[in-house]
Amino acid sequence: MSSPIHIAVVDDEPEITLLLSNYLSGHGFRVSALHSGAALMAMMALDAPQVVLLDLGLPGEDGLSIARQLREKWRCGLLIVTGRGDPVDRVVGLELGADDYVTKPFDLRELLARTKAVLRRIMPPADGPGARATQQTQDVWRFLNWTFDLAARRLLTTQGDEVPLTSGEFDLLAVFLQHPGRVLSRDFLLEHTRGREAGPFDRTIDVQIGRLRKKLEEDSQDPKIIKSVRGAGYVFVPLVQAAP
Repeated sequence: MSSPIHIAVVDDEPEITLLLSNYLSGHGFRVSALHSGAALMAMMALDAPQVVLLDLGLPGEDGLSIARQLREKWRCGLLIVTGRGDPVDRVVGLELGADDYVTKPFDLRELLARTKAVLRRIMPPADGPGARATQQTQDVWRFLNWTFDLAARRLLTTQGDEVPLTSGEFDLLAVFLQHPGRVLSRDFLLEHTRGREAGPFDRTIDVQIGRLRKKLEEDSQDPKIIKSVRGAGYVFVPLVQAAP
């Protein structure tokens, strides 16, 4: 039997960490309850979790700075779970690479569903016949000077250098490559990457597209690869070809 998936809950409120630890443990996860960014960083070096649930309002610490360190040094799922519901905080958190942003008070079932959605995006298929079949039919696409390997979850330059993508950025690019030349609405993109519809002020897709443009475009302010279509959504312009 494989080891339980490890989730770190970082919050200065013991009631919150206890609640989430008990709930997530009851659903088969191994949970580490932490109360500071320093404790999280110390644990990351020894026993890195697959997903971090991070509160931004840690006393004496900058939660956004902690999120930035996670994205720079480790590949893990990151859900910001915080009482800071200001749209600016949400946008900044997503720009730093958070996979999702949940405000308090939250519904435990929804938080579990969002955590599982992140895990589905970042975890490779388990070893076995089904996994081998997936690997044998893996999709590798080429567009312009880029190579996108769906099974290996890698984006490569012509020189073979890997460009780091968050799980959200990777899934968004995959949807574009599966629908080149088609105008895709924000609702369509959010449904196919997060499994939910966009709210009236949800800028998740816009933020992730902005990050993708910075990594793909020569000039992110004048995009040629992912173009905006006013009032409709976005379109992936280049020719996409399946690699032999």
